[in-house]
Amino acid sequence: MDINVEAVAARAHELHEAGYNCAQAVACAVAPELGVDSDQLFRALEGFGLGMGDMSQTCGAVSGAVALVGLVYSSGEDNPKSKGATYKVSREVSQRFAAKNGMTICRELKGIDTGTVVRSCPGCIDDAVRIVLDLI
Repeated sequence: MDINVEAVAARAHELHEAGYNCAQAVACAVAPELGVDSDQLFRALEGFGLGMGDMSQTCGAVSGAVALVGLVYSSGEDNPKSKGATYKVSREVSQRFAAKNGMTICRELKGIDTGTVVRSCPGCIDDAVRIVLDLI
């Protein structure tokens, strides 16, 4: 797949600035490259922003990247045997993100309890876009 990573990352930032949550921004920026309906992704990922709504769970940007992995690696409901491969690449997304940022939990990344921001939302979005494009 020949994708202009810089253009996709820039699009993800534009979407985030327009009000998309981090999960939506990552997934919807990549969706056209995969021939996927971005409106359906937008709707499906609405609850995954802000660390699943309350900052205590996985960063939305990581969640958006993992959703894209499923779109690429899943064999679909007619032949549900691709989970192992999908889980492996999803795990790689999380591991790479954590290696870069030290964690994947939104609350910790935003420094809610410590007052020290580890990574901004735009930074998380950029990392997730680059990681998932490298893996798919």
